[in-house]
This record gives sequence, structure tokens and C-alpha cells, in this order.
Amino acid sequence: MSEGTAMRVEEPRIENGKTMIIAGMQGHYTYQTIPEIPALWQKFVPYMDRIAGRVGRIEYGLCWDLGTGGIDYLAGEEISSADGLPPELRIVRIPAMKYAVFAHREHVSRISETCGAAFEWLKKSRYQNAVTSKDVPNFFERYSQEFDPKTGMGGIDVWVPMRESQ
Repeated sequence: MSEGTAMRVEEPRIENGKTMIIAGMQGHYTYQTIPEIPALWQKFVPYMDRIAGRVGRIEYGLCWDLGTGGIDYLAGEEISSADGLPPELRIVRIPAMKYAVFAHREHVSRISETCGAAFEWLKKSRYQNAVTSKDVPNFFERYSQEFDPKTGMGGIDVWVPMRESQ
């Protein structure tokens, strides 16, 4: 597939997500500086195996669309408790919600295309985004153990919280 070709996104699966506590490093990005997000991940990598109470081997990229030409993004992992974490890490509590889950099968550098397709799907569906608090991300990326950071491929899903439209 060439760089200019539109990416095909599969229909989402619907999941009931559990309550989670995510700890990580956060940054603010304009749409022009979004390509700098991998540097945030590099900054977070040394913490990954040292965080007490880590749950599993899955990483999360949480995203808040600020509606002002920018986003806040947190590179993190699920934890069982926020006790004893370094002060430079932010804690986010995500409530149990229903999600539309979109598989991302391309290189991680193209994840914004999956995110865009996810929100286009949401607009055309009978659902709407379920975020009701500025503390809860508009969506998150989930990087499973199959994700290979060396190749940027495998094991990536985009989770969009949703509820029935009124």
C-alpha cells in the first residue's frame, strides 16, 4: 500500500471495558507536533518494568482531543494501585465503559488514520462518544504483547468509548 492510499479499517468489535488505573507520562501536542509522540514513549520506557503494581504487559496511549488544534497524550500502562509512584507520572482512572474497538493492522506511524476512521464510523453509527468528563480520554490505543516496537507492527487496537445516541 502506498503512503497516499486510504487505509481500509475493519468494522469494530464491541467490548465492555473494565475500570482501569493508568500511570504514565503526558505531553501536550499541536497537530503539527504529533509526530513527536514517540519521544514521549522513549522517555517513559525506563519506567515500564519498575512501576509497582503493573497489571500485565500491555501499554496504553491515552488521547484527549482538546478541540483547540491540539491533544494531550499519555504513554502509560495499567496499574493496580497508585501508591508509591514517582511524582513525574500522571494517574488516570478510566471507568468501565462500552467501546468500539478498531484493529490497526498497519505501521504505528499510520495510527491517526485508524483513529480518524473510528470517529467517522462513530458519526455514521447509532452511537456517540461516551466521554462525559475531561479526565477521561476521548479514546486510547492499546498495545498488546504482539506489538513489536522495533518494527512498529502488530498488536495495536484503538478503543473508542461509546453509548447509544439520544
